[in-house]
Amino acid sequence: METTINDNLPAPGAPAVPSRKRADLLRFAAVLGALLLLNFLGQRLFFRLDLTEEKRYTMAPATKKLLSDLKEPVTITVYLTGDFPPAFRRLEQGVRETLNEFKVYGGANLNYIFIDPSAASTEANRNKFYQTLFKKGLSPTNLGATENGKRVEKIIFPWAVVSVGGKEKNVLLLRGSQTASPDVRLNQSIEGLEYELASTVRNLVPGRRKRIGVVQGHGELSNAEAGDILGAWQQQYDVYRVNLGQVPDLRSLDAIVVAQPKSPYSEEEKFKLDQFITQGGRALFFVDALRVDLDSVSRNGAALATPYNLNLDDLFFKYGLRLNQNLVLDLNSGQIPLVTGVEGNRPKIEPMPWQLYPLVNKFSAHPITRNLDAVYLKFAGNLDTVKAVGVRKTALMTTSRYTRVLPAPVPINFNDARLEPNPKLYQNGFQPVGYLLEGQFKSLFANRARPGTMQYQPEKNAQEKPSKILVIADGDFIHSEIDKKTGRPLRLGFDRLANTEFANRELVLNATDYLLDDTGLIAVRGKQITLRPLDKVRLAEERRRWQILNLGAPLVLLGLFGALRAWRRKRRYASFAS
Repeated sequence: METTINDNLPAPGAPAVPSRKRADLLRFAAVLGALLLLNFLGQRLFFRLDLTEEKRYTMAPATKKLLSDLKEPVTITVYLTGDFPPAFRRLEQGVRETLNEFKVYGGANLNYIFIDPSAASTEANRNKFYQTLFKKGLSPTNLGATENGKRVEKIIFPWAVVSVGGKEKNVLLLRGSQTASPDVRLNQSIEGLEYELASTVRNLVPGRRKRIGVVQGHGELSNAEAGDILGAWQQQYDVYRVNLGQVPDLRSLDAIVVAQPKSPYSEEEKFKLDQFITQGGRALFFVDALRVDLDSVSRNGAALATPYNLNLDDLFFKYGLRLNQNLVLDLNSGQIPLVTGVEGNRPKIEPMPWQLYPLVNKFSAHPITRNLDAVYLKFAGNLDTVKAVGVRKTALMTTSRYTRVLPAPVPINFNDARLEPNPKLYQNGFQPVGYLLEGQFKSLFANRARPGTMQYQPEKNAQEKPSKILVIADGDFIHSEIDKKTGRPLRLGFDRLANTEFANRELVLNATDYLLDDTGLIAVRGKQITLRPLDKVRLAEERRRWQILNLGAPLVLLGLFGALRAWRRKRRYASFAS
């Protein structure tokens, strides 16, 4: 009898070898279990990884806290969407990415929608919808860019509307300097999206409102003259008029505003200012060093700018700043209307450059002024710093390099605008006209008796706290022009002659936010996204090569992967067969 021996059979008592089908099932069960475990952990352990160099998708801690603490629904309606060229889609995509991040931390209390203003089926419906947006204060923008060597222009509505509890506020999404190129301006707008949207949500969410006192009693700007910025402050803060001679102190306030005073402060009033600031109160000073009487200039054609006596020089000096008694003239300037001749029986009026109205577009990288458009000054002086221990000084804005400084007294004559300025006289370089002071300020009245009493003030007061002060050497900085037809103040920074709105309003609101916001949200304005443009010459020359590579390389790789996988399977099953 012939016996067949199989060498592949297991030896007696050896464990059974699992079948291939059983091994595949075990492998599938292990993968499925791992996926379920990862899903379970992902629902309970939240994290996000931002691999970009600038951390562009990382929300600031202040933004995360604001959104996480929302107690009522917030709806953000964005009108920046539609059929845009690639350059404009960058801004739309930036808004979407920012709102996606907002949604992560805001959860069910934050919702957003995108509406295309041009999506109406008929032109009549589209125009009707445009009119609805106009009534809301959403004005369109004609923005240009270069795409594939061609100039492209698009009418867009770069706006969002934030709604909270029945209240709405518009958010302009297209920011940045108008003097910058379109690509740079779009990039600046993307950098500011988080702050613009988050700060608007914060302003609409109910909470404790800070209190601002606007000092009066020394010829300061009236409610009408400062009407626009007062209205803007009132949307976020409680604003009061304060007469220093009628209140015992300023402790009930969080900040004070001194806006273009014209008469001196008494020692008692200055003491109240000093105690408020050294004990942690915040202050904004918009002050002129020289008096310019425009009525006298317009009547006589000439006047003399002479120094004010505000009795604040020693206070500023103690805090580390000196307001110089001069005027700065800048070749980069605004205009004034001037009679240049006669047409028929009417005078011919033309806008003429007026170097005493500097246009400032050189700013520090501080969050208050980052990516800011130009601001408009009138009869401004310059500022110097002096030693003040414990005080940090930041020059927020300076004039251009083509600046001239004239010490007091300064002759003012509108007819000088007819003359061509001599560039050789404008060689004083960049002149600071706005400073931010931060730190522990030393009291001017330390080791001195309080004015009008024999009560000496201690050298160091236990109530002293760090503070912040903004000083701009131009009292007109928050002065709004008055509409002659309605008698109402125009928007701060709007120049009727140039039909342009400068960024005075934005700077003041940013500064107020920085001085009063304890959450640090204003620091988000310092966010920076580096613009990395492609080489347009190489792009045009190598366009076809990169198109072929982008289309062909994935197909080649896919074919190689399929061939390699087929070869491995063939080799594997051949080994089993043998």
